[in-house]
Amino acid sequence: MTEEPSCPKPTPQYSFAVEDKLSVRMVDFLFDDIFTIEKVDPDGKKFDKVSRIVAQSEKRGVSLILDVNTEIYPMHEKDKFLMVLSPTLNWSGAPVAGKQGQVEQKSLADKFDYIMHGLLYKMSTAKGKSEYSKEGVEVEVYASFGGLQMMLKGDPTSCTKFKIDQNMFLLIRKLI
Repeated sequence: MTEEPSCPKPTPQYSFAVEDKLSVRMVDFLFDDIFTIEKVDPDGKKFDKVSRIVAQSEKRGVSLILDVNTEIYPMHEKDKFLMVLSPTLNWSGAPVAGKQGQVEQKSLADKFDYIMHGLLYKMSTAKGKSEYSKEGVEVEVYASFGGLQMMLKGDPTSCTKFKIDQNMFLLIRKLI
């Protein structure tokens, strides 16, 4: 019997653990990496309170285009930040319940400065030349966070946990 090859699962680069009396539990992130902003509003400023950033990841070679409400969270060229995409804000990994969004008393949000909730609405493949992509194929992942758009583009092995119509939280913390 021959086994079919499978894509290697990326290991989280940044994980947060919380201890309770019985065990250590961890959130299983969909994606996490450190990014450096290369450009802000490359096509000109379209909205007063929102900027589009273009950034490159350090570890996985993923490119990011992200709309950010810069009135409440200013971002500038050359800023470095940690970005995490998570299915939940609960340390235990339990889903956020109901429309009220019930979250545990201490949550993943306590460790980040800017948080949005959204939906992954499209995935596609594209040809691309990157030192990180095998055979010149890259995956594009599109999500909307209340109208603010995100596009991740990179090697398919960086995007194995994504599914269309998947809800997620985007969490950002600037690094010094």
